[in-house]
Amino acid sequence: MGESDTDIPAVREKAPGSARAGTRRRRAVVAALMLAMALAALDSTIVSTAVPQIVGDLGGFSVFSWLFSGYLLAVTVTLPVYGKLSDTFGRKPVLVAGAVLFLLGSLLCATAWSMAALIAFRVVQGLGGGALQGTVQTLAADLYPLKERPKIQAKLSTVWATSAIAGPALGGVLAAYADWRWIFLINLPVGALALWLIVRHLHEPERAPRTGRPRIDWAGALAVFACGGVLLTALVQGGVAWDWLSAPSVALFGTGLALVGVVVAVERRAAEPIIPGWVWRRRTIVAVNLALGALGLLMVAPTVFLPTYAQAVLGLAPVAAGFVLSVWTLSWPVSAALSQHVYRRIGFRNTAMLGIGTASLLLLAFPFLPYPGEPWQPALLMLLLGGALGLFQLPLIIGVQSTVGWAERGTTTASVLFCRQTGQTLGAALFGAVANGVLAARLGGAGDLDAVTGALDPGAPAGQVRHAVADAVHAVYLGAAGAAALAFLVLLFLAPRRFPVLDEPTE
Repeated sequence: MGESDTDIPAVREKAPGSARAGTRRRRAVVAALMLAMALAALDSTIVSTAVPQIVGDLGGFSVFSWLFSGYLLAVTVTLPVYGKLSDTFGRKPVLVAGAVLFLLGSLLCATAWSMAALIAFRVVQGLGGGALQGTVQTLAADLYPLKERPKIQAKLSTVWATSAIAGPALGGVLAAYADWRWIFLINLPVGALALWLIVRHLHEPERAPRTGRPRIDWAGALAVFACGGVLLTALVQGGVAWDWLSAPSVALFGTGLALVGVVVAVERRAAEPIIPGWVWRRRTIVAVNLALGALGLLMVAPTVFLPTYAQAVLGLAPVAAGFVLSVWTLSWPVSAALSQHVYRRIGFRNTAMLGIGTASLLLLAFPFLPYPGEPWQPALLMLLLGGALGLFQLPLIIGVQSTVGWAERGTTTASVLFCRQTGQTLGAALFGAVANGVLAARLGGAGDLDAVTGALDPGAPAGQVRHAVADAVHAVYLGAAGAAALAFLVLLFLAPRRFPVLDEPTE
């Protein structure tokens, strides 16, 4: 093994006699992957601006947060399952099944008659969304050799960036001028087109026949689903629906830890476990999983808390506050696309360390911005932060996918995405507690960031509350800088200096 610029493209087009036909087929598949990724990416943002209309129609204000939490939980806990299934049965059947399930969930969401029904149907959507996210990323590595992978990854990054900007605006327009149900119905034609392209143009190569019938680790899948669901529910609802040290919180965490033991016991006995032991025995995969888990953790600071800071401290309107955050979606895909020129010279690990080291300094600089400051100052930091994180994330994903063969790539990719999603969930819980704690200390009593900023008039003069909000967000950014530093140390001491990339055999 040696670090090279080539890898085994696991999806080869059955060209009908010409390279041009094969190129057209691959382009059609890439278009389908981008559409499928757009479904998952838009769904994370388009619902947020329609919440007032949904609550006004269906009620259930006290539980509406589960519209997001339920979807997130379903996506996260199914990622390892879909990764293993795609390695066992191929990417195409898993992607098709996931897309069908996602579209079914979308249709059901549009017909929801109550908030409880809508939340349940959002979970159905999430069960399909896990297949979309994991399998699309795996196919991106299958379709392209190592030297060309930045192209497809840059396209997928652009899809996420565009969705981050267009999703809230589109959701608001549909809710205001049509009906909130259209935010789910709009998925149907997009998903139908993606499905048609996948079924028609995606042809996976024949693999060596398996000896015996493949064994599906259903017990492991159920254990992983239950364990992840319980622990993520504890993290999502802790400090929100109940106190961290309350009986529900202790019961959920205790149950989750017990289920961890069940997962380990079941997976050790399984012939083909959902989470194979080698995922946690290979240095490269472990290092990337931990580093991208830290990325999920630190991303909570800007995505969740910067809009609050922009409105409550800078006094910006919601649209302008959204722009302060969205500028990082401009630099992230550009930096990701250009990262190949860096990692080909200095390697995957050193490129990622350069990116996350820069990100830690930028996050650390945020609390030192002048108070209250000008909007361009945090916007500039976000622009630079997007560039740094693009230099960090993409080399790690491409690098770790290139250290495994086709039969292990789905599981490896799913483990990476699972750790990143889990990091985001943990970050939301941890930094939410930090922000509310600082706010309570500054205001001399119990406080909640959402409640305080929700009652704050953006046009009011600066005062104690604004200073308290600024201090709370500054504390969150310091924590995010710590998460970035942790990722740097993981790569420095755990990741191999040169990733053991598989060479491509000559055909």
